[in-house]
Amino acid sequence: MKYVSEFRDPTLARHLAQKLADAVQPGRTYRFMEFCGGHTHALARYGVLDLLPPQIQMIHGPGCPVCVLPIGRIDMAIELAQRPGVILASYGDTLRVPASGQLSLIRARAQGADVRIVYAVDDALALARAHPDREVVFLAIGFETTTPPTAVALQTAQREGLHNFSVLCNHVLTPAAMHAILDQPEHVPLDGLVGPAHVSTIIGSQPYEVFASRYDLPVVIAGFEPLDMMQAILMLVQQVNEGRAEVENEFTRAVTPQGNTRAQALVHEVFELRDDFAWRGLDRIPDSALRLRPAYARFDAEQRFGLHDRSVPDHPQCLCGPILRGQRQPVDCKLFGTVCAPDNPMGACMVSSEGACAAHYAYGRHRAPTAARASTAGAPTPADPTASRLS
Repeated sequence: MKYVSEFRDPTLARHLAQKLADAVQPGRTYRFMEFCGGHTHALARYGVLDLLPPQIQMIHGPGCPVCVLPIGRIDMAIELAQRPGVILASYGDTLRVPASGQLSLIRARAQGADVRIVYAVDDALALARAHPDREVVFLAIGFETTTPPTAVALQTAQREGLHNFSVLCNHVLTPAAMHAILDQPEHVPLDGLVGPAHVSTIIGSQPYEVFASRYDLPVVIAGFEPLDMMQAILMLVQQVNEGRAEVENEFTRAVTPQGNTRAQALVHEVFELRDDFAWRGLDRIPDSALRLRPAYARFDAEQRFGLHDRSVPDHPQCLCGPILRGQRQPVDCKLFGTVCAPDNPMGACMVSSEGACAAHYAYGRHRAPTAARASTAGAPTPADPTASRLS
C-alpha cells in the first residue's frame, strides 16, 4: 500500500540505523521528546527503539488526548450521563478512564447511565436526529486534529435546528502544552522535539518556529511509520551536531508550512480560546483549550446543564502525571504491570490506545531482555529486530 509498505522496508531501516550509528558523537547523549502518543506507539511497536544507538534517549510527552483529560472532566461527563433523558456519546477509549469514587463511564453505564460509543461526531448527530425526545451530548476530546469535525457538526446542528444536541468541549491545543513542558521549573533537559504528524497537517509547521527560536531546540515533524521516525531522529541528530535549532519537516507528503487553512477557518468560526484549562499532569495551562463562541453557546453542554469544573487529584501511586511531563518512564511506576494493566487500568496512560504505559505494556518494553528473548523463542534474534517488526 502506497505510503505504508515503503515506509516499513527492513533494508531501508537497517540503512538508517547505520546512518544513525555513524552520526552520533561518542560521549554525547541526545535526548529527544516525541510529543505525540502515536509516535510513542510507533517507536515501541516497530522496534525502532532497538535500532537506535544507546546515546539516543526518547522521552515520552503529553500528546495523548485521553491521557491529558483530568479526572474532573471525566466526572463531569459521568454526571451528565447519569441525568434522566441524557444520552452521552463518547469515543470508546474514554470509557475506561478511572474517575472519582471508583467510577468510570463504562461503570456508570453498567449502573444505568446511557453512554453510547461512537466512532465519529456524525454518529452523535445521528443519535440526536433519531431521539428527538432525548438530550444527546457529545464528549468532544482531542487536539487540533479532531477539532474541525466537531466544528462541522456544530454548524450542521445549527443549520438543522437540532435543539437536543450539545457538546462537552475538551479540545486542547498542542503548542500550549509544549510551552508548558518546556517552562516547567524542573523540566527534563531536551536536545530536540519530534513534532506531531496529524496535528501538523492542520496547523502546519510554522507554529513550531517559536520553540526553535525561544528555547533553542530543533524540531522535526515526523510521520507515524517506522522509517518516518528514524529519518526524523536522524535529522534531529544532525541539527544537534551542527549546532542548529530549526524547524524541519520530514512528513512533507502531508504537512505544509501553512497547514490546512480551511480547517483552521472552520475552527476559528465555531470556537474561541478559554482563559485556561486543566491538563492531567500539567495543572492549568493558559490559552490551551477551546470553548464554543457565543453564536454556538446553545450547543455548549457546560452552559446548558450548568456544569462546573473541579480539580480532582489522581491516584496517589499513579505516575501518569510525571510520565506525561517526561519526568518518569512507565516502568518507574510501582503499579505498572502489577495492579495496573490494560484489563484493570489505574490511570489514563494505561487506558488510551496512545498512552505511554499502554505502549510499553502491549509491546513488551517493560520486560527484561532475557525474559523478552524467552517469550519469543524461535523468533529472529534481537540483533536484527527489523526482521520481525518491519517485514
